[in-house]
Amino acid sequence: MSMLTPPGMGGKYRITGRRFPHMRRPRNRRRIVLAVASAATALALAGWGTLQLVDVFSGGSAEGTARAAHGKGTQGTKSGKEGREDCKAVPRALPKPDEITVNVYNATPRGGLAKATADELRQRGFKVGKWENAPALYDRKVEGTGLLLGAPEAVDGALKVLGTQLAGTQVKNDQRTNGEVDLIIGAQFKELTPRQDADRALTALGGQPKPMVTPAKC
Repeated sequence: MSMLTPPGMGGKYRITGRRFPHMRRPRNRRRIVLAVASAATALALAGWGTLQLVDVFSGGSAEGTARAAHGKGTQGTKSGKEGREDCKAVPRALPKPDEITVNVYNATPRGGLAKATADELRQRGFKVGKWENAPALYDRKVEGTGLLLGAPEAVDGALKVLGTQLAGTQVKNDQRTNGEVDLIIGAQFKELTPRQDADRALTALGGQPKPMVTPAKC
C-alpha cells in the first residue's frame, strides 16, 4: 500500500497512479435549459391570453378588426363591384315638350312650310320661337328630311325629344349658349311624323308627350 493511501482506503480503493481524484461541482446545464423553456412557455401563454382579451373586448378577431377598419368583409358594407354599381349615374329625365323652344327654318324652295310646321309643333306641346326661311349657311343645303341643331348639352335632351317628331333627321351642334333648338326643314320633307307615332316614340324614350285633346261634340 502506498504511503499516500489514507487509512481504510486499501483494497479496491487503493491509489496506485500519479493522478489524484478531485471533487467537482455537479453541472447545472439541465436546470438552465429547463428554466429557459419554462420562461418561453410562460411568455407564449401570456401573449395568447392577451390576444384573447383583445378579441373579447373588441367584439371580433384581429383579422375582423382589420377588415372593419378598411371597410372590407363586414356584413352590410358594400364594396368592390357592388359599390361601383351603386355609384352609377342615374339617367337624366328628358325635358317635356312644353319645356323646349323650337325655331323652325325652311331650307327648301317651297313656301309656307316653316309656319305650318311651327303650328303643328305648337299643337303637340312645344314652344315655338321663330319660323322663317333658313339662313344662307343652310338654305337649300339640307338634303334629308331635316336638320336638328342645338348646343352639345341638348343632344341627349331637347334634340332627342324633338327627333321623335320627324324621322330621318340629322343632328348637329353649334356654340350657342341658350337652350333653344332649331328644326331646319330639308329637301325630302313632306310632313311631321304622325302624332300618335311620335307620341309612342317619345314614350318609349321615357318622355311625356302632351295629352291629345279631343274636340267636344255639340
